[in-house]
Formats: sequence, C-alpha cells, structure tokens
Amino acid sequence: MPSPVDVVEALLFASDAPLEPERIREVLDLGGVSEARALVDELRARYDDANRALTITEVGGGYRMMTRAELAPWLVRLARARTRVRLSRASLEALAIVAYKQPVSRPEVDAIRGVNSEGVLESLMERRLVRIAGRKEAPGRPFLYETTREFLIAFGLRDLNDLPKVEGELILPDLGGDAVGASARDEATGESAEHAQAETEQGPRPSGADVTTGS
Repeated sequence: MPSPVDVVEALLFASDAPLEPERIREVLDLGGVSEARALVDELRARYDDANRALTITEVGGGYRMMTRAELAPWLVRLARARTRVRLSRASLEALAIVAYKQPVSRPEVDAIRGVNSEGVLESLMERRLVRIAGRKEAPGRPFLYETTREFLIAFGLRDLNDLPKVEGELILPDLGGDAVGASARDEATGESAEHAQAETEQGPRPSGADVTTGS
C-alpha cells in the first residue's frame, strides 16, 4: 500500500494547477492542514536528498512539482521547436503597473505609461494574467484591474508579497474628472471587457515565467 507521501507525490504530478494544502488534507483525510504541509516537506526533502531533477515549489497558494532552475538551459532547447509568443515591452509595463498598484484603473495606467493602454490590458486579460476587479468610484466609473492567480503561477510567486522590491515609489497621477470620464467612456463602448472578466476565471496550465503560448 502506498504511503501518504507517495500519494502526495502522485497528486502533485497529476495536478494541472498548484495544489493547496487544504485540498491535500481533504483527499488524504488528514487531521489538519499542518499534516498536509508536513507531508509536502517530507517529499521535498526526499527529492533534495537524492538530488533529483524535480523539486516541490510553493506558488500561487499551493504546491507544484517543478524542474530545478539549473536545468533550464536544456528545457529551453526543448522548447525552441515550439511557437512562442512572449509578452511585449508594452504588456510588461502595463502588467508591472497593475501588479504594484492594484487595483488600478486604465486612465491611471495610461497616465503612467503616457500612451493608451486599452489594447495591452485586453491582451493581458486574454492571457488571464489580469482581470477586472470592479469599477472605480470616480466620474465615468472606469474599470479597475488586478492580477490573477495565473499571474502568480506564471512568475513563480507565492503571493503578491513575493514581488521584487523596487526603489522609490510608483506614484499614481492625480487625474482630473474630464480625463477619467473620457477614458471610462472609451471603455464603456465595448462590452467585451466585461465578457473578458468571465473568461479570466479559468486558465490553462502555465508554461513558466516566460509566459508563453502554443503547443
């Protein structure tokens, strides 16, 4: 009969998303979450002691079975045959603003970047890295954006506290009512944004911090 650690290993291997301690506790009918964490720690130690190619990492509020960082060069070679689409500089700029200042409206993102960010925000929502969190209590009630769990998974973060610390502070400009209202009216012309919000609730298994698509 397999041991509880063997079962946890199988669960992590089969899961297409980070496996929460509570889910492990439920499946194994354990007495508490601490027991689930202890089993994961035991499995991680087993991998580390044997110097295995795999390791157990905590990301997005759960655990994943992942390859060790030092094996990345060989994995990159394997992936070169795939069709890869990386995030553009504009998308990375907008994503960084949302990540550090969330929830944030599109007019605020526009003001920081100095250009219209509608297209890049829609692209980030399509990739399920950003979602609509609600509307801002301001003239025109523009949408507010925040990052998703898929964002944490893609960049290997346990939570937003793991974001790299930056020097200084990103100051959001004080937007006038006319600017906010005009931008919000632009958003309101397309109901596709609200449809995209529903799309963000489910996402594919991420391929790593490169944030790639394709098979």
